[in-house]
Formats: sequence, structure tokens, C-alpha cells
Amino acid sequence: MKNLLARYAEGMDRFSVFIGQGCSILFFACIAISAAEVVMRYGFDAPTVWSTETAMTLCAAAWVLSVGFVTERNRHISITMLELVVGERIWRIFRLAQLVIAFGAVLVLTMALWKPAMKVLSRTEYSGTAFNSIQPTIFKVLIVVGCVLYLAQLIANIIRWFQRTEKASSSGH
Repeated sequence: MKNLLARYAEGMDRFSVFIGQGCSILFFACIAISAAEVVMRYGFDAPTVWSTETAMTLCAAAWVLSVGFVTERNRHISITMLELVVGERIWRIFRLAQLVIAFGAVLVLTMALWKPAMKVLSRTEYSGTAFNSIQPTIFKVLIVVGCVLYLAQLIANIIRWFQRTEKASSSGH
């Protein structure tokens, strides 16, 4: 069982890194679209109706989908001063509490978002702007996908927390 959990954690880590690094192309595309809009608007006095919504969609998609990568790297906003004050042992307990609380909160969020996401898959929603994209549909589905990725990575991080605790206790620390 330990081997299976370790393989899950390692596989999830690799998957999160792959998705996170892959999302970098979405940020690059957003920059390219924004630059093209500046040239079109100010260089040719011909602004586009699609660039703002497309850039927002790309950035939001990259942000939501890369949550597993950020979680795998433990790069969320953290109060590091507290780590220095309480010491390593207590901080590890705080870290586990944070992982468990985050899992519970994201699970509740996922359950709340599930029905609206399934609804837009059967009836597409449009933005109502001049471009009238399917941005609301994309966002509702992507947020659920991001939550699932986040939950999967939190499980991997919890597994690793217990593995590190086991290693520390077996080595006499």
C-alpha cells in the first residue's frame, strides 16, 4: 500500500508539473494577443472585439489549471514569519492542518460548482459582449477541472507529509 501511495504522489507531482509548465504557453499567447491588440488599436485605429475576452480566458485558464503545480511546489502565499517563531516541529503540524483544511474547503467548492458546470455542458452560456464568446461556459468547467487537479495534488502532498514524518522518525530525528 505504501508503494502504491508513493507512486500516486510521484505520478501526480509529474502530472502537475507537466500541466503547470504547459500553461506557460497560454500566458505567452495572452501576451501576443495583447500586443496585437495594441498595434491594431493604436497603430491602425482598428481595435478588435475579441482580444480582451480571449486574453482574459487564456490567463484565467492558465491560472486555474496551474494550481496543482503551485501546490506541488508549495508556492502558495504563506506566513513564513510564523514558521520561524513556532519551530520546525510545530510548523510541520501546521502544514498538515493547512493541507487538510485546504482539501475540505476545495472539496466543498468543487461540490458547489459541479451542478453549474454540468448545466453549461448541456446548454452553452455566452458572454453577451460584442464578441459573444463561450467564456462563461469555459470558466465554469475549467474551475471544476482546476479544483479536481488541486484536490489530487493535495492528496499527493498529504501522502508526502506522512512519508517525510515516517522517514524522520525512523532516522531518529
